[in-house]
Amino acid sequence: MSVANFLFLALAAGFAGFVDAVAGGGGLVQLPALLLGISNKPIPLILGTNKIPSIFGTSTAAASYFKKVRPDLRLTTTMALPALVGSIAGARLASHFPTTVFHPLILTLLVLVGIYTWRKPELGLDERLRFTDTTRLWIVAGCGLLIGFYDGIFGPGTGTFLVFLLVIIVGYEFLKASATAKLVNIATNFGAILTFQITGHIWWRLGLALAFANVIGALIGSRLAIRGGSPLVRRIFLFVVAALIAKLSYSWVITK
Repeated sequence: MSVANFLFLALAAGFAGFVDAVAGGGGLVQLPALLLGISNKPIPLILGTNKIPSIFGTSTAAASYFKKVRPDLRLTTTMALPALVGSIAGARLASHFPTTVFHPLILTLLVLVGIYTWRKPELGLDERLRFTDTTRLWIVAGCGLLIGFYDGIFGPGTGTFLVFLLVIIVGYEFLKASATAKLVNIATNFGAILTFQITGHIWWRLGLALAFANVIGALIGSRLAIRGGSPLVRRIFLFVVAALIAKLSYSWVITK
């Protein structure tokens, strides 16, 4: 790999860590960069390698958030464990399943998420918990399983969907939702890494090198989010949703 190519990947990983730490959606930057930078490698290897900087950056962001924003650990664990199982199942199918089938569904969901969030400026600015404790736990467990499966088999936008579901279903404010999503995202990344490692689809040297850049971006992003609070996270969330829609629309057109 040339120095220029590596620097390109490192810059992308740093920006991905920043974006993911604030509102999720780091895969929007990092995965396409890897697909471009190491296009001569098998897709499962690229997907597996992508998870290494992701888990380091997400863990760094989660630690930063935890100092200022204390997530509900019971709810987080209830969502994270099914997400781990779903991620393992998704990663096992990643090399056998054409990810292009996700494009129309994910695009539709992202458009709906963007419109709903944009039309409700008060959404996620204050915490307004919904449902009873027991019902809430059952709901987040099911959401965790589905999102984990999606992250294992495809990935882009996982953090964004987690944040939105925690805001719209649970009733969290954006900042707390983002902090909780980081912990759940660690579980999905870990499950995918276990599966890709078993099949030998991780380029560890590259993944660990990019992890350093991702961590720096995550530190900057999480501190900015804590300082700006839920209004800033909401604005960046809408930007990430719009960028994801544009990216997936372009990819869908190219592959058709």
